[in-house]
Amino acid sequence: MATAAKKSSAQTSAKNKSTTTKARPKKGSRTSRRTATASKRPKDAIALLKADHKEVDAMFKAFEKTDDDAEKQELAKQICQALTVHAQIEEEIFYPAAYDAFDEEGDDLVDEAQVEHASAKALIAEIEAMTVGEPLFDAKVKVLGEYIKHHVEEEEKEMFPECREAGMDLKALGEQLAARKAELTASLAA
Repeated sequence: MATAAKKSSAQTSAKNKSTTTKARPKKGSRTSRRTATASKRPKDAIALLKADHKEVDAMFKAFEKTDDDAEKQELAKQICQALTVHAQIEEEIFYPAAYDAFDEEGDDLVDEAQVEHASAKALIAEIEAMTVGEPLFDAKVKVLGEYIKHHVEEEEKEMFPECREAGMDLKALGEQLAARKAELTASLAA
């Protein structure tokens, strides 16, 4: 009887092996698959804004490193466009939501950020009206970078933690910011 049970078990096992299909091989590394999956998920507002900060910081660093005039001109243009879009989505969507969620002390953070935006926008307008080689072009881009570095530091260390504490719906805001950013970026490319 034991041999009959072994035979039956062996037959069932063989039967299962023949009907089991192999999994498709996965494409790309585990890291690239995770990155692709993460990029499909909507970012929360803070993650999106921090990604913008990181991107523009890299542009400022590239500007500082290069001596090529054409590259400097292109980088200055990219910096100005990225900051213009970033400031607009913050002012239209993020800051009003922060005002609604914050107490009076938090409102001061948003007020300061708006003033910093106004200063940056004035400098952006000056840079956009210039070309490489004109007096003060490099200096204005450098000062803009310093303004932005200060602004980013305040947002990331003071405002963003306040946003999390205030219970803002950062996922919904992130979706709104991403949609508006795509719209503005497309209009610049047109």
